[in-house]
Formats: sequence, C-alpha cells, structure tokens
Amino acid sequence: MSHETIYKTIYLQARGGLKRELQALTRTGRTIRWAKRRPDARQGRIKDMVSIWDRPVEALDRSIPGHWEGDLIVGENGGSAIGTVVERHSNYLILVWLDPSKNRTEATREGLVAKLEGLPETLKGTLTWDQGREMAQHQKVSEATGIEVFFADPHSPWQRATNENTNGLLRQYFPKGADLSSYSQADLDYVADQMNRRPRKRLGFATPYEVLSEHLLQ
Repeated sequence: MSHETIYKTIYLQARGGLKRELQALTRTGRTIRWAKRRPDARQGRIKDMVSIWDRPVEALDRSIPGHWEGDLIVGENGGSAIGTVVERHSNYLILVWLDPSKNRTEATREGLVAKLEGLPETLKGTLTWDQGREMAQHQKVSEATGIEVFFADPHSPWQRATNENTNGLLRQYFPKGADLSSYSQADLDYVADQMNRRPRKRLGFATPYEVLSEHLLQ
C-alpha cells in the first residue's frame, strides 16, 4: 500500500470532531488531500512552449487575418495523420501531408514548413496548437516560417474552435479509422480546395477563398 493511499484514507474518513483535530494537526491546515501532481499535468511537457494567453492582442480578434489554428487528424490506431491548419478570419484551410516514414514530430515540422513558409507576409501572424508532442519542434517551425507558435491549455478544444469545427467537417473526406498514409499532398490539396470553395454562414455565405482574396487585394 502506497503512502498516497494511506493519506487519502485518513482524510476521507475524517468527520466532525476528528476532522477538526486533523485540521489542527496538519502542517497545511487542509482537510482535503491533494496529489502532488495535478491530474491535468502532462509528463514530458514541450520545451519552451508559449501559452495561448501570451498571444498578441490582435490574435484574439477574428477581424484581423493571419492568425491560424492547427491540429492533427489521426488515422487508424494512431498510425497515420494529417495536419490541419485553419485561418481564423476567413476559415481558409491548409492540409499538411506528414511523411509516414518519419517520426511524428519530424514529419509535422517538415510538413508545416513546406506549406506555411510560402505564405504572404501579411498572413504570417500566429499559429495556435494543442499540447501534442508532435509540435515539440515548434521553435524550428517558427524560425523557418516566420509564424509565432502558441499552445492552448490542456483539454481546452474550445480555444481552437475554428480548427475543431473544420476537423469535424473533414471527416466526410477522411473517416475515422481510415489509413491516412494512403493520401498524397495532391489529394490533400484537392480536399482543401473543395473546403475553401464552400460558402460559410459565418462569412455571410462567402467562401474562404473569397474572404482571403479580398484581404490580399487590399
């Protein structure tokens, strides 16, 4: 039996006068036992990651283009994946092929750099990702693309709502349990093109292509 189990048993059984005595005797004065590691704390925290709360103020406002949200769609048994990157202002989608012959971290870095480094400078603002280990080389992504990478809080998909909603729509093209390694970058570009030509209610039924084109022509 571990010491943690003993502590929890004592705290859980404490009631009434016993609970008051326990509170007086404990060094902290608490009557609840907390584990040393928070339940949401992740082992192997990504080095030098910057929190979503440190993003520039303009990244919070969808009226300013150039701020992106990203994640992976994972295939059968986690053996394959596709990167999804969505621009917050226009819902413009970029799909990223990940080389299945390389580890997920290296493949993510190479895939993102290949697709993002050629963006117009006005669209190189920020990229917000979840805390998946595939982005362990985020600093190299930033250096190569000129886009600052930030990380959402753990278990907080609503902080990347544009990306989460887009990933849901993408499941009509990439069903859960599919082998995503069978798709080429050309296949992914075709799907992204289809998505970017779809009118969106949030955009006044304009398409992501139309909204982003209007910005770039200004």
